[in-house]
Amino acid sequence: MPPEISPPGHRLGTRRRTLGLLAIGTALLAAGGLFLRWVTRFPPDTMPEGAYMRIAAAIGRGAPEECFAYLEEEAQHAAHSIVRYAKRADASIRTSYPTGERERAARPYALAAGARDGAELFARLARARGWIDLLRRDLSGIERVELSGAEAVVVTVRGTRYPFRRRPGGIWGLSIFTGELRAEAERLARDWEVVQRAAEDYRRAGE
Repeated sequence: MPPEISPPGHRLGTRRRTLGLLAIGTALLAAGGLFLRWVTRFPPDTMPEGAYMRIAAAIGRGAPEECFAYLEEEAQHAAHSIVRYAKRADASIRTSYPTGERERAARPYALAAGARDGAELFARLARARGWIDLLRRDLSGIERVELSGAEAVVVTVRGTRYPFRRRPGGIWGLSIFTGELRAEAERLARDWEVVQRAAEDYRRAGE
């Protein structure tokens, strides 16, 4: 029996599919190479410039929550504390305050109480307080890095100075938001005490 011969149209379609698969494979390999080069071009985050460049990349992508990993440790702890106190205050208000008072009393804690964790809180605050716009406007190339023990300053070509501190694990963390986050955490700790006392008064009044 003579061998079966595929019609020309079938052979052409098969060739096109093969070339298409090869093109897709080549594109994926190229994309992988570009991604690898993009990742490896950053210095490690155990260097101030490495942490700075990752912050700049996160802001460029519109992902401020990714910056949280490159805040100094005190700022991270403060952000987690803000979320914790806000959630406690919100829960106490909603379970113990009179119905007519709940929404008004809980409103100041809504932004923080709605965050899953410190990273999401930082992203929410960054958007609400204009931190993203500040960083996007000022971030630029690195001119030099000034090192002094566990502290460093990344100086950009625009002359902006970004202070960093080395965290216990060796990663460098940006410290420009630490004071504001710490003050917010301390304020919410005081608020939590007031909310607790008011909630207890409301509970006793309702007995």
